[in-house]
Amino acid sequence: MFDIEKANQELQNAEPQQIIEWALKNAQKPLTTTNFGPYEAVILHMVTQVQPDMPIIWIDSGYNTRDTYKVAQNVIETLNLNIEVYTPKVSAARRDAALGGIPSVEDEAHAEFTEQFKLEPFSRAMKEQAPDVWFTAVRAEQTEFRQGMEVFGTGPNGVIKVAPVLNLKEADMQAYLEKFDLPNVEKYFDPTKALSNRECGLHTKL
Repeated sequence: MFDIEKANQELQNAEPQQIIEWALKNAQKPLTTTNFGPYEAVILHMVTQVQPDMPIIWIDSGYNTRDTYKVAQNVIETLNLNIEVYTPKVSAARRDAALGGIPSVEDEAHAEFTEQFKLEPFSRAMKEQAPDVWFTAVRAEQTEFRQGMEVFGTGPNGVIKVAPVLNLKEADMQAYLEKFDLPNVEKYFDPTKALSNRECGLHTKL
């Protein structure tokens, strides 16, 4: 296991590819998570350039847009992803038909909804996969909370959380997509966030 503080000092200004390569040299069982949201193809391309069989975990809420599912399938096939999909124990159809659908952010039921549709399947995935290094596509400019994050941190179950694109701007992500001719989601919806600059709990509670 490596020293997180030292890694952040030595690699704080490193390119994403350097960060990924360094982390993988120190990993026994890495994985990358994705929601196939905007610019997610960037991290997926980056990690699979270094390790083609990188385990990819997708937490699919069942509420994704048609565009998201189409782009996801495109990326899965183009990059030949070694992907495993985790879904909530309650389906979106059942939630909508019998359990009141998606609660508003102000509704106290929203916390339970977030637990059901994102946090529980994510926790289940991490427990079953038991990685020692977790790559995530979070970026500092996305939310106020993420502005205080570092490239290397600690995630659930003591996993080392690595954010290779933390310091990239949206323009950098767009340039990467164009350079490698990768698709991007235009219509994306996360039912647990409601607002794009709001945290869902994945990086704040787990």
